[in-house]
Amino acid sequence: MAQDWLGLAGHVAIVTGAAGGIGSAIAVELAAAGAAVGVLDLDGAAAEMVAAGLRTKGARAVAAACNTTDEASVHAALEATRATLGDAAILVNNAGILRPGALADLPIAQWNALMAVNLTGYLACAQAVRPQMLARGGGAIVHIASIAATNPQPRSGAYSPSKAGVAMLSRQLALEWGPDGIRSNIVSPGFIRTPMSESFYQAPGILERREAIVPRRRVGKPQDIADAVTFLASPRASYVNGAELLVDGGLDQVMMELTPRPGF
Repeated sequence: MAQDWLGLAGHVAIVTGAAGGIGSAIAVELAAAGAAVGVLDLDGAAAEMVAAGLRTKGARAVAAACNTTDEASVHAALEATRATLGDAAILVNNAGILRPGALADLPIAQWNALMAVNLTGYLACAQAVRPQMLARGGGAIVHIASIAATNPQPRSGAYSPSKAGVAMLSRQLALEWGPDGIRSNIVSPGFIRTPMSESFYQAPGILERREAIVPRRRVGKPQDIADAVTFLASPRASYVNGAELLVDGGLDQVMMELTPRPGF
């Protein structure tokens, strides 16, 4: 039923960073909705494990090692997926890294390295997949940003600026490529428990404190993001372009609740 409603059967989707917690959940959900999936990750062996799991469930899936900061690597990976699955209709820009550090003494090399993955790599993948989308008459790009794009996350180096850049990149792509039938939108997660963030939740009290400030009263799961991405990638969102879908359990709404006021 979900497959019929979303209209993704026969579509080819490319997911970067697809061996990670959020990326693998997105790949699984897109496959469950009927899409063939190109599983791209810097770790080629881990990508193959995800793709193999999809194939055991009857999905068409192929893995490719891909360094999104290297244009040649991006083009090679997309050509490998195209040769097996066909032209891509969907790109999910999900590959990302987080490197802590206060801006006062953050090495510029570390700033550049994070920007290369979290922002420039998104453009490189979009540019590389564009000809495939044009060949089939259009497509959909979904970029994974963050609640940190609009709420500065201190002591996280270039992370917030990179995600703010992703938000504007998506809007600019929506404007420039919309006439070509290519949509561009972002999903901005709040607190999501993944292997990358698991060390946070191993610290005593962090899970409980985070749950307490989220109006939904729980920390998100990769599936929460996968569900939102799958909708935006589907024909059901055909008139959604240049939008942001905030998936945070209401976290973005709590600032005034946390502001001290007499009598409350």
